[in-house]
Amino acid sequence: MKFIVDNWMLISIAIASGGLLLWPVLQGAASKGLDPAAAVQMINREKAVVIDVCEPNEHAAGHIVGSKNIPLGQLESKLAGVVKNKALPLILVCQSGARSGRAVAIAQKLGYEKVQSLGGGIGAWKSANLPVEKG
Repeated sequence: MKFIVDNWMLISIAIASGGLLLWPVLQGAASKGLDPAAAVQMINREKAVVIDVCEPNEHAAGHIVGSKNIPLGQLESKLAGVVKNKALPLILVCQSGARSGRAVAIAQKLGYEKVQSLGGGIGAWKSANLPVEKG
């Protein structure tokens, strides 16, 4: 006990340093969504359908090849018409990952079983040097 009392400052610095070292690990665990490599695997292996929840002008500026555009505001009414098989995996995408995170909850409410958001959105997709089409 005397050691702890005599060296309280060193112990608190060690604890703070450990916390700062663990911070990036904890942040990575807290972030939601697929990384681009996992999304490509789902598309190729499981025939996942990519739904872009951006507005039409954002979609036209650049989107994942083969993605279908349903703006977030219209997702609840139009998703069932675009993807009829609710057992198919869905990958929801937006510019940054924020809107697609909200879209996951909507798709799950509609009964889609395998729904995930692309973490980081189109920005992460482009950073991974994956193909984007315009128009």
